[in-house]
Amino acid sequence: MNAVPFLGVNAMTTWILQRGVETVISELTDALEKEFLRWEDFDKTARVASHSPDGVIELMPISDPTTYGFKFVNGHPSNPARGFQTVTAFGVLADMHNGYPTFVAEMTLLTALRTAATSALAARWLARPDSRVLALIGTGSQAEFQALGMRAALGIEQLRIWDVDVAAMAKFVTNAERLGFDVHVASGAHDAVAGADVITTCTADKANATVLTDGMVAPGTHLNAIGGDCPGKTELDARILHRAGVFVEYAPQTRIEGEIQQMSSDFAVTELWRVLAGLAPGRTTQDQVTVFDSVGFALEDFVALGFVRDQVLGTDLVTFLDLVAEPRDPKNLFALVAGVPVVSPP
Repeated sequence: MNAVPFLGVNAMTTWILQRGVETVISELTDALEKEFLRWEDFDKTARVASHSPDGVIELMPISDPTTYGFKFVNGHPSNPARGFQTVTAFGVLADMHNGYPTFVAEMTLLTALRTAATSALAARWLARPDSRVLALIGTGSQAEFQALGMRAALGIEQLRIWDVDVAAMAKFVTNAERLGFDVHVASGAHDAVAGADVITTCTADKANATVLTDGMVAPGTHLNAIGGDCPGKTELDARILHRAGVFVEYAPQTRIEGEIQQMSSDFAVTELWRVLAGLAPGRTTQDQVTVFDSVGFALEDFVALGFVRDQVLGTDLVTFLDLVAEPRDPKNLFALVAGVPVVSPP
């Protein structure tokens, strides 16, 4: 029987608590940087999305010569009002040699960790090294992870926050102060970004919104735009993009889903891996505005799955799924349901 290692929600939670959220994000940031440098080894495609009036369900596949991976993920902005989470996910790794699954894991928590680590990686290369203040526009499920990622990458301790949901801000303040952050609850988005070195936008509404106008973004700011992640959903004034250096994960996907869906098809962007590899510049001046137009890409999930797999295999956190049917004779699948013993040929 081919038993497939599985890491469920309780086990993932236990592993994160054992390691520490900030430690996991920091180590995952390093793992992402290493694997982004293998960019050309991967068979890449934009995610496959099925949209409905309520939200979207997506499949995010990728592979290298030895391993295939995918994530199944949803995004339903109205879910919290109905008692459900906005985003849930699970992921699978498989052997390219025989196609068998080799690892399955929950990815609701893991996606939050890898998203924070990806943001941290971009900030490591694009934000000013002396950045000390982070503004968070949107304080939902991702916000605490994003704050920890920026602290791990840049040493940021001061947070300025704004959300139209007062309860979400109160939740965030409680969590962030326990984590040792100095939190300023702003009176609006304009107040939140005042004096910020890094701005993360992470709103949930599936709409072409203008969360930040051009005049709100000071010279030298790094923008971590992670909320605009599907067609018809944006957060930034297009004028910001025109004056900024814009960096993306995988351009063919970001042009469909990211902030740059507002721009012409020939609008110049730089894929982040090229900066890491020394093939393109990142920030070029102290006063340059940089934008990481992050929509989430399958390589990040691939790395996160491989990272956690290597950490937990051989521990009692892993259970096993009876997932692959294996008849004694590979050509006699019917034997499993025939109800009588089947003798393999000599």
